[in-house]
Amino acid sequence: MFQGTGSDVGKSLIVAGLARALTDRGLKVLPFKPQNMSNNAAVTEDGGEIGRAQALQARAARASPSVHMNPVLLKPQSEVGAQIVVQGRVHGRAPASEFQTIKPELMPLVMESFAWAKSNADIVLVEGAGSASEINLRANDIANMGFARAADAPVVLIGDIDRGGVIASLVGTKSVIEAEDAELIRGFIVNKFRGDPTLFADGMAKIAAATGWEALGLVPVFAEARLLPAEDALALDGARPAKPGARIKIAVPILPHIANFDDFDPLDAEPAVELLRVRPGQALPGDAGLIILPGSKATIADLAALRAAGFDIDIAAHLRRGGLVLGLCGGYQMLGRAIHDPQGIEGDAGSSAPGLGLLDVETTLLGDKRLEPASGTTADGIAFTGYEMHIGVSEGADCKRPFAHLAGGSAEGAISPNGRVSGTYIHGLFADDRQRAAWLSRLASGEAAAVAYDDLIDETLDKLAAHLGAHIAMDRLLKLAR
Repeated sequence: MFQGTGSDVGKSLIVAGLARALTDRGLKVLPFKPQNMSNNAAVTEDGGEIGRAQALQARAARASPSVHMNPVLLKPQSEVGAQIVVQGRVHGRAPASEFQTIKPELMPLVMESFAWAKSNADIVLVEGAGSASEINLRANDIANMGFARAADAPVVLIGDIDRGGVIASLVGTKSVIEAEDAELIRGFIVNKFRGDPTLFADGMAKIAAATGWEALGLVPVFAEARLLPAEDALALDGARPAKPGARIKIAVPILPHIANFDDFDPLDAEPAVELLRVRPGQALPGDAGLIILPGSKATIADLAALRAAGFDIDIAAHLRRGGLVLGLCGGYQMLGRAIHDPQGIEGDAGSSAPGLGLLDVETTLLGDKRLEPASGTTADGIAFTGYEMHIGVSEGADCKRPFAHLAGGSAEGAISPNGRVSGTYIHGLFADDRQRAAWLSRLASGEAAAVAYDDLIDETLDKLAAHLGAHIAMDRLLKLAR
């Protein structure tokens, strides 16, 4: 089990790289995360949803994603706390304080999923959540040491030297956790190192001496991590390399409950595209060719945030200049005339909110979540593959001009009469090279997709595996495994 001294220390990335490296050694590897919190999720082949990181780790292990790889997924929502997804399906909703009392009833299901993983693999790589030293959450814990003790799993602790204080964070973890928990930790990894590694050799030795844990690796920053789908919204603030040759500007307003933001990674990977993630307090750029409204886990709350930021005014000006607007999932719902919540899924039962009125559709939020792969052709005749993950039904006059026709024959999404505003429930659209190429050509005549996205992901995973193999004591790590 790989736990961290804090969030965003690189646990997910290290598990993904190790999954590919150990798979390439001939082992059958599966990832596992007992409890995750993320609005960036993926649809699994067994009909549910898991955290995006576990789907990437499954891909690294060349395995099909399963709901058992992430049995508890928390999806934050406004006002009503978090949606609780258990073994891929919505289990209920609860505020954070109430969730602490629910954990004991979830642990048997977590262990059931872990038993599935063990029975289907030579080695299971388990990822913790947040920080191993959150002793205020230790009672009933199912994410870190509580799971490790229940599963009798040896633990490797990961610290992030890039944020500073890594010696204190690793040594301090041992000082605050229970002695029985500390005994489960067999070694440590220091991640995101920059510079001459010999300069921190003494630091590694001091950590080992102070904790009694084995030093398993000093891992330099893996710059190409930005090319892999991220799960944590913290990644949205990361710096990106300049693109002096970019001809296409695409703007995405970043709202508080943004979901499935990996939809935009394939666009960001294109050298011709300058993808701007715009936070409240900034204006959507006037020279953008396309504005994309992203998915949301709390559509009504994010619609209010969009208006409070003045993005609705920027979008109206963008359309007057002849620009294009695309709404994905929750963003599609925002583009309509109204959003109705009769069951109180996002707020008070029976409430409604006016939409942006850019598409003649209305959305009703309903309890059953649609989770399934999707394929077909868009209105321009271009084929696509992707997936649906949403609650709600959108209907109205603009649905007579569907965004896409699904493989089963049904119409999907809507397009405005002038063709400049589109909405769809399809996620993963831009990961399809055919669709991405079509949009680039539409935004800049003659522009073509320069990236084969699936190949890029696998090539990056291979590089990550080689990177970790060069800096982590792989044979020793395997000997520590139970």
